[in-house]
Amino acid sequence: MKIDLDQVAYIGETSVTIRSSRRRITIPKEIVETLGISDGDRIRWVLFNDGKLCISRVTGSGDSRQGETGISVEKVD
Repeated sequence: MKIDLDQVAYIGETSVTIRSSRRRITIPKEIVETLGISDGDRIRWVLFNDGKLCISRVTGSGDSRQGETGISVEKVD
C-alpha cells in the first residue's frame, strides 16, 4: 500500500485482546483526542474486498451513511 505522508495525521499500532467471545481493541490516545471520541460513541468498521480497513467515528444516526468522521460511503459500480 502506498501512503502519501502529507495526508497522514497519525500512524500507530495497537494490539487486540480476545477472551472467549469478547474482543477488545485500544484506540490510541491521539485518535481519541483528534476525533473527539468519548465513552458510548459508535465506531463504524468498513472492510474492503482487498483487505483494507477504514474505521470512523459515527457522528449521526448509527444507521445512516452520513454524518461520519473520516469517510464517505457510496456504492461504486
